Amino acid sequence: MSDALDRFEAIVRGAKNIGRPSAAEKTGVHPFDERNIHSEISAVALKLFDDGHYAQATFEAFKLIETQVKAISGLEETGFGLMMNAFNESGPRISLNDLVTMSDKDEQKGFRHMFAGSTAGIRNPRGHDNRTDPIDLCLDHLSVASVLLRQLEARKAP
Repeated sequence: MSDALDRFEAIVRGAKNIGRPSAAEKTGVHPFDERNIHSEISAVALKLFDDGHYAQATFEAFKLIETQVKAISGLEETGFGLMMNAFNESGPRISLNDLVTMSDKDEQKGFRHMFAGSTAGIRNPRGHDNRTDPIDLCLDHLSVASVLLRQLEARKAP
C-alpha cells in the first residue's frame, strides 16, 4: 500500500511540471551529481529530495553535520552553541587548520560562523516550522552542507 501511495505522491508533486522535463531528464544527470552533493548527504537526503520533500532533505543534511560535529568534538551541546564551541578559534575541539597564522585563525573563525549560522538559519527553521522549500533552494542548501561536511573531513587531526 505504501508503495502505491509513494507513486501517487510523486505523480501529484510532479503535476506542476507536466509537459516539462525534469533537470535529470534534460541532462541525464541527477541534480545531486551536477552539484557534487556529498555522498553522506545523499544517503540521508536523496530519497526525500526525489520525493519532493525539499525542506526535510535539507533538515536531514544539517542534522547529519550536527551529529558528526558532536561525535568529533565530544561536546553534548546542540545547535548554534555546539558549533560556536566546537570551532572556537582559541582552543577549538575541532581545528580546521594549524591555527598558526592570522589567516589560519580567520579561516577557523569564518567556518565557525558558517557552521553556527547554517545551523541557526537553515537547519533550525526546518526543524521547528513546517516549510515548503523550492527545489533550487534545497539544492543550494545541500551544496552548503556538502562544503561544510568536506571541511569537517579535511580537519586537522587532534
